[in-house]
Amino acid sequence: AQGDLPPPPHNAEGHTWRHSDAELYQMVNKGWRDPFNKTKRLTMPAFGEEMSPEQIRAVITYLKTLWTPEQRQFQLEE
Repeated sequence: AQGDLPPPPHNAEGHTWRHSDAELYQMVNKGWRDPFNKTKRLTMPAFGEEMSPEQIRAVITYLKTLWTPEQRQFQLEE
């Protein structure tokens, strides 16, 4: 209704694994704006007010279980 696209998959078919832990943490904590998003809304809303730092790290840890060993290695090196 607002013209937003659904979030990309976070498994091996998506691109989440291309981001470092620090980048993923900031995206979840503070939100993220796609460079093509010209609205006032964030593309990825911030969850830092609803989730503790430990919960955010737990989400990132879970996402890593969805990736291939090669993707986890790539992400680790980021």
